[in-house]
Amino acid sequence: MDRTPTTSSLIKSIGYDAANRTLEVEFVKGGVYQYSDVPPAAYDELMAAQSIGKHYGENIRGVYASKKVEAQPKEGDK
Repeated sequence: MDRTPTTSSLIKSIGYDAANRTLEVEFVKGGVYQYSDVPPAAYDELMAAQSIGKHYGENIRGVYASKKVEAQPKEGDK
């Protein structure tokens, strides 16, 4: 899943697959998590939040089912 970099000190990048309603969050300190059944509006609100980390903690973490996934290397990374 392609992710968009953020300016958050907690979250490095965020991706969203609208067809599967899957949100993917990559953390600055490592780890990538996928959240299931996330509505498009929740993704839009997260990306538009003044504090992405705070919004994530209050509206995503613990609200949607999650699983840790392996980070996919970006093209050119070894």
